[in-house]
Amino acid sequence: MKLYSYWRSTTSYRVRAALNLKRLAYETIPVDLVAGDQNAQEYAALNAGKGVPMLVLDDGTVLTQSLAIIEYIDATWTQPQLIPREPMARARVMAIAHAVALDIHPVNNLRVIGQLKSRFGATPDQATDWMRHWIIEGFTAVEAMLPDGAPPETPDIAGICITTQAYNARRWGVDLHAFPKIARIEQHCLSIPAIADAHPDNQPDARV
Repeated sequence: MKLYSYWRSTTSYRVRAALNLKRLAYETIPVDLVAGDQNAQEYAALNAGKGVPMLVLDDGTVLTQSLAIIEYIDATWTQPQLIPREPMARARVMAIAHAVALDIHPVNNLRVIGQLKSRFGATPDQATDWMRHWIIEGFTAVEAMLPDGAPPETPDIAGICITTQAYNARRWGVDLHAFPKIARIEQHCLSIPAIADAHPDNQPDARV
């Protein structure tokens, strides 16, 4: 398999973590979003959304959208289980994953921030304030949704989404002391080599 990925992309981080937890072999193909690699004609022909991640299976099948990719991975390689099979447990876990992937991430996407700067004249400081606002608002909701107690020994899709978004939170100066459940999940997930290896700083295209 080939994973088209950008090192700082939290959506790519999610899929890397899932693939690593499943112990699946894959080749990472860097896509430099800042340089605009995603807009190349060859890439757009494979992924009309012009984003990352994109997973190309051994038979050439192309999968896009991180949560859809993770659902495919979890259904195809069942251990360890990342998405509960029991309907109520699944609904609760997916609600948390969606709170991160659908409420926080889209408004902080590189394309959105680019539009804020180019069309509306947002300064770098204003763009950072924007991102902090939506991370804090989203994490406040997620924190309330999380159960008390220790996180699952094997992270689920919710834990993966939380941990990857926590990377962005720290990057933009959000204090996670206000979110002890989230911080506990992040700490646990990063103690697992499969997820630590998926961290942006450990990618072949990582740079300062």
